[in-house]
Amino acid sequence: MNRKDDFMPIYEFHCNKCDKNFEQLLMGSDKPACPKCSSEDVGRLLSACGFVSKGSSGQTETRSAGVASSCAGCSSTSCSSCGSS
Repeated sequence: MNRKDDFMPIYEFHCNKCDKNFEQLLMGSDKPACPKCSSEDVGRLLSACGFVSKGSSGQTETRSAGVASSCAGCSSTSCSSCGSS
């Protein structure tokens, strides 16, 4: 299987009608709908992503994109430890 076939297009949305945030798997031209109220008046949210890489010293470094800069030096494995989620 090709690596691009493993891609799961899960997006985060916010319902403008009932104020619920939700995730939804979308394929092709699928239209997102709120699971709580079924409204299609939704907006896509910017999702934060995280990854693990090797630093120049060879040590494992955890990084996060889209998270406040105060988290850049954090070594915790959970954002709940500082409340900056």
